[in-house]
Amino acid sequence: MSVPICDWMKGLLTPVPDRRYQLTGFALDEARGTVVAAAEFQGTQTSEGGPVAPTGKAVASEYAYVMQFDGDKISHMTKIWNDVHALRGLGWV
Repeated sequence: MSVPICDWMKGLLTPVPDRRYQLTGFALDEARGTVVAAAEFQGTQTSEGGPVAPTGKAVASEYAYVMQFDGDKISHMTKIWNDVHALRGLGWV
């Protein structure tokens, strides 16, 4: 069973109240109608709501979105992220 990305992110962000990201790169390929955004997610699990009790562990995890556009609307989006690395950093796996 798949979980909608919004629900999955809510499950990640609730126990990490100090979450933040820093944009590290941004590119536009007009000919292909594609935008790439790269960033680093940072935060510490200090609140309830995760798969385990608050660990107090911090994470810094890089990710990128590749977005293809049809006119001014996103027609397809791919997230590139090593989620196991991030979840391990939080002490969840």
